Amino acid sequence: MNHKVSSLGATSKKKALVPLLCFLCAPSLLSASNLALAEEENEAALFEQPLTFTPEQSITYTTNSTWENTPRPLSVYDSPYSVSLFSAENGEDKERLWSQTKSIFWYGVGVAGFIALLPEDISNWDNSDDRLLEKWWDNVRQGPVWDRDVWYINYIGHPYFGGVYYQIARKSGYRQWDAFVYSFLMSTFYWEYGVEAFAEVPAIQDLVVTPVLGWVYGEWAFNKEREIIQRGGTVWGSSAVGDTALFFLDPVDSIGRGINHMMGRDVIKAGTGYIGLSERTLANGDVDTQVKFNLSYSFGEGDTSPAMARRYTYTTMMTTTDPVDYSIVGITAGARYLNLDKAWGVENAWAPSMSLGLYFTPSFSARLSYARIDTDSLETGERVTYENYSLDAQYYFLSKNNLRPYVSAGIGETLLDLDRDTTTFQVNGGVGLHYQFHDNWALQVDWTHYYSGKLSSYDHLMSSQLVYRFGSGERGWH
Repeated sequence: MNHKVSSLGATSKKKALVPLLCFLCAPSLLSASNLALAEEENEAALFEQPLTFTPEQSITYTTNSTWENTPRPLSVYDSPYSVSLFSAENGEDKERLWSQTKSIFWYGVGVAGFIALLPEDISNWDNSDDRLLEKWWDNVRQGPVWDRDVWYINYIGHPYFGGVYYQIARKSGYRQWDAFVYSFLMSTFYWEYGVEAFAEVPAIQDLVVTPVLGWVYGEWAFNKEREIIQRGGTVWGSSAVGDTALFFLDPVDSIGRGINHMMGRDVIKAGTGYIGLSERTLANGDVDTQVKFNLSYSFGEGDTSPAMARRYTYTTMMTTTDPVDYSIVGITAGARYLNLDKAWGVENAWAPSMSLGLYFTPSFSARLSYARIDTDSLETGERVTYENYSLDAQYYFLSKNNLRPYVSAGIGETLLDLDRDTTTFQVNGGVGLHYQFHDNWALQVDWTHYYSGKLSSYDHLMSSQLVYRFGSGERGWH
């Protein structure tokens, strides 16, 4: 049963069940209860405390609260890339994180079952009858490779689930960097080298795209969910659409609440609560601003666990003094001229190229780069597909200036006609110029030399690319 209580009265209603994705659990798991209690404004102010305190002040950590809305000493940012996932040293909710991690393990079995039922030309999963553990080991030792899944699985599906992993940690009170590391660990060891490795070889681009773009999507969904809840759980004025949107934004929490509701007890220690402002027009025409505390929970046997009562203060985009947020994620697009060694036997050509990476500091970044082109064979004149991908690190000089020279180095592979048997390992090094003309936008040109020991080949690739940084871009560094 659901109850909604406000300062203007109390009503009760049964909410419509939200249908589950076919690859997850039964639709009945989605029903959840909401309780909205009116709060006095001075009570709400309790959750709007300053973000940082001097060391002399005592700090009381509130569990199950967002990182931004729990007071933190400035010293927590002395090592901005430190990881507290395993220690929860800053008051994070480690109990909830572990509970949600166990949940995602079970949900993943359902996802894997759904993908296994897809046609092989869509999923690219090997449906052979080899013994399961032998197949897993064969796939693990062959990888990682550049896979051939359809684009919407690699670049929509994987970032979506990366965002789901991300929100598990984010909603357990961890900051963005910890949530990204958690997403990386889950997508790499649980999914790519775990569940999915039973069916196919781990994929290079999935190892990067899932947690990195999952960070961008996950943080957006993290804030968007609060926006929907703050306005009463509706989208376009509809509670049903709102429930559906909330499910897709965070299926783990939605299913967790539904399971607890169905079982009548806290099987999964998950739930959501929010504090938000809403305005309601009274009969006399005045507008009443209400502070509402919304808590999602299930009635059942025994006491409700503390993790089912976690609280969030709504803001459109929460801010913090943390120097590490999703603004460090950058994507580039451009063109690369391939001046290739004759050992490849193909014509030189311009090729479109893209990269995705993390700009850790103004002086250092790391990117996964990819280029592909159909060009002519020097021997037969037929069209040949050339591919090159590499994982590179860049060091920027004069990082405080808009124009920054940089050096790069990395490793990668090149292959022809999508044939893994032609895959050739390469090392590379190069130089370039990076011009930052906006907090979010930059231009860069570079020259990179690739060497292959297998073919004794020397390739020279020159590129020009447009760089986009998400969020506040470089402004976060300032």
